Amino acid sequence: MMKPVARMLDTGANAVEGRVVWSPAKSLWNVSMLACAIVFAPLLVTPGALLLFVLTTYCSLLLGHSVGMHRRFIHRSYACTKWLERSLVYIGVLVGVAGPFGILRVHDERDWAQRQDACHDFFAHRRSPLTDLFWQLNCRFRFARPPVFAVEREFADDPWYRFLERTWMLQQLPVAIACYAIGGWSWLVWGVPVRVCVSVIGHWSITYWCHNPGPGRWRVKGAAVQASNLPGLGVLTYGECWHNNHHAFPESARIGIERGQADPAAWIIEALAKLGWAWNLGTPRPASQREDLAEVTAI
Repeated sequence: MMKPVARMLDTGANAVEGRVVWSPAKSLWNVSMLACAIVFAPLLVTPGALLLFVLTTYCSLLLGHSVGMHRRFIHRSYACTKWLERSLVYIGVLVGVAGPFGILRVHDERDWAQRQDACHDFFAHRRSPLTDLFWQLNCRFRFARPPVFAVEREFADDPWYRFLERTWMLQQLPVAIACYAIGGWSWLVWGVPVRVCVSVIGHWSITYWCHNPGPGRWRVKGAAVQASNLPGLGVLTYGECWHNNHHAFPESARIGIERGQADPAAWIIEALAKLGWAWNLGTPRPASQREDLAEVTAI
């Protein structure tokens, strides 16, 4: 198991004090994708475009976000060849949420805030779904006393990741050109703006519902926000719905750790390990190292 990296340095930071402010680039990107999808998708729907949308949305979120961005790039819950890591992160960029360093910051800020004894509603997702969705698509949190965000040198100095961070929005252009060349305007609309806005909102929906009260076996001691599992959604969410498990054992490459908890991303990682392309797959730490956890109920 690879040792987790602490990217958020708590130098007197405060997870409560601050305010939600408009983020122009983030807002314009998400709103433009959503507007294009709402206006043009109903006019240009075809069986081929729908099939393209379903396949590219599911596969990019599974391989790029869950396997690549979340379990490798963010949590380093397994090791793999560098070419594979870079390829998976590139697919993750195509999901359309942010660049690689942007993903790290968004995730680690939220995770750091939720593990404090108190945090702002922006990170706790306590407001109504519509309010929270508006915030997450259009805004950022301006800390009064922010933590220091430091990306490990292995990633920060990588020319490929630096390039993707500068150009992550532009990476949709090759996809758009390919879609148009093969299937015309219907493929372009369903293959880029519809896919991106559904992916971004789908990513938010798991974040929102998994950080509101629900079933789960574990409680992280002293954390302001406890995660929950969403039973029955393992295949649909690539295993990310078992979020109570994930908060308890972020070092584990498999999030669906109990019997019957489907985890497609873990299946992919385990297949990569059999090919020799991945190794050091993280597992839940032993009971002797769970001082930070309390077992509250059986699943």
